[in-house]
Amino acid sequence: MSRAAAFFDLDKTIIAKSSTLAFGKPFYQGGLINRRTVLRSAYAQFVFALAGADEDQMDRMRNYLTAMCTGWDVQQIRDIVNETLHEIIDPLVYNEAVELIAEHKAAGRDVVIISSSGDEVVRPIGEMVGADHVIATRMVVQDGKYTGEIEYYAYGPNKAAGLRELARERGYDLSQSYAYSDSITDAPMLEAVGHPFVVNPDKGLRRLAAENGWPLLLFTNAVPLRERLSGLKPPRPTTAAAVAGALAGAAVLAWYSHSRRSARS
Repeated sequence: MSRAAAFFDLDKTIIAKSSTLAFGKPFYQGGLINRRTVLRSAYAQFVFALAGADEDQMDRMRNYLTAMCTGWDVQQIRDIVNETLHEIIDPLVYNEAVELIAEHKAAGRDVVIISSSGDEVVRPIGEMVGADHVIATRMVVQDGKYTGEIEYYAYGPNKAAGLRELARERGYDLSQSYAYSDSITDAPMLEAVGHPFVVNPDKGLRRLAAENGWPLLLFTNAVPLRERLSGLKPPRPTTAAAVAGALAGAAVLAWYSHSRRSARS
């Protein structure tokens, strides 16, 4: 018997901000980025909240990620993320998303978070909100350090490909499945299921939703997750290869700083 699933983007769909930008302060405290970079993160978060990141910005973000993370120690990144995850992410979770996830699980559907942020960040958040599976960006690790290469980039068409692969493995009927996202770059993921929804959409996705008659949801009530869920389990130790989301926080900040300098030149 076929089953259905509900696929959720993470940033601005389940949580109110960028999960990658959110880790600027602990990376600074860990000595991975400088003060100037972390100070720019507040404005970068503001820009992201207003307009998101388009395809060109995401490509530049990925390039900076590969350059910055080369040689970083895996254990240090893992420790920083695990020590600060609940403090940083708990207050950002949309109450509406928590309730919607609970509704899908009550209906017998698996819940899957699929995000271009890295597995290091996305998987613990998935455990916090009760997701059954996670699809996220993965980095290559060798001798306990990051090579600067990306094993799998969960973005754009790759999200849809990852979704379909998981559906084959788990026996999901995509025509009966749901997907939720805020960004036009996730159009392939939304088009892959029978029930696409747009959440806090950017201009491009709002226009596409109107053309296709996709329902629109507005999530506004971000509250500490611990106030909504009882009996939360602490996140399990994450694997060495699953670090892209945490590293992307520093990469985004560096990309933003570089973009500002280029614009002024």
